[in-house]
Amino acid sequence: MIARKKEFSLGLGLLAAFFVVLVLFFSPVFNGHNGLDYLDNLYNSISKGSAYYIPKLKEDAKAFNGSAVEMNVSMASPAQAQQTAQLFMKSGAMVNVSEAKLKVSGDLGKILENCLADSDALYKNDGKGLTAKYGYNERQALYNWWQAFKGVEKDLNNQKKFKEAKTVANISKKAVETCYNYYTIEPQSIMERLGVVVFSLVFYVIYTLWYGFAILFMFEGWGMKLEH
Repeated sequence: MIARKKEFSLGLGLLAAFFVVLVLFFSPVFNGHNGLDYLDNLYNSISKGSAYYIPKLKEDAKAFNGSAVEMNVSMASPAQAQQTAQLFMKSGAMVNVSEAKLKVSGDLGKILENCLADSDALYKNDGKGLTAKYGYNERQALYNWWQAFKGVEKDLNNQKKFKEAKTVANISKKAVETCYNYYTIEPQSIMERLGVVVFSLVFYVIYTLWYGFAILFMFEGWGMKLEH
């Protein structure tokens, strides 16, 4: 039996409206996307806009201009080794390829500079430029940098070149990995979309409370109470 019809009806109405909004939210009404995809894209764009570290990393890389290095790097396959050799050769380095292993001799500063230029191209969504530069997929090019830099970092540490290894690791994480993950996303500043961001956060709080009050009023309408 329903003890309080008014409270129960209010709760039922709130719950029905909650699900109507939920259905609309998951419908493609936001430029062909549902609400979840729209907000996901929005926050990814804002996140990318605040993750541009390349200018600072370029300054860090300049410290190694003229620093000659010799490094042994192992790749996953001979095919990947051949692709990766192009990255180092475009950096002005000498590369000897043997199966899946690379022996690289060159200027560390120039290698880092070229890697950052490629990362910057992908950050700016210029994949065609990177494909034209190396003759294969732009994502694969940046993935090869990431894979190669793991081996470079390890080899430099083995040579006790810890400062160089740390810089390589930092560029791999903040430039190569970041730009790879954000490729094709258009960066935006949070100030450009502040209204939408504030609305989405306020709506989330209200929508959560909305559901809670709907259940509360329905239970009260049934005559259920929490006691302690």
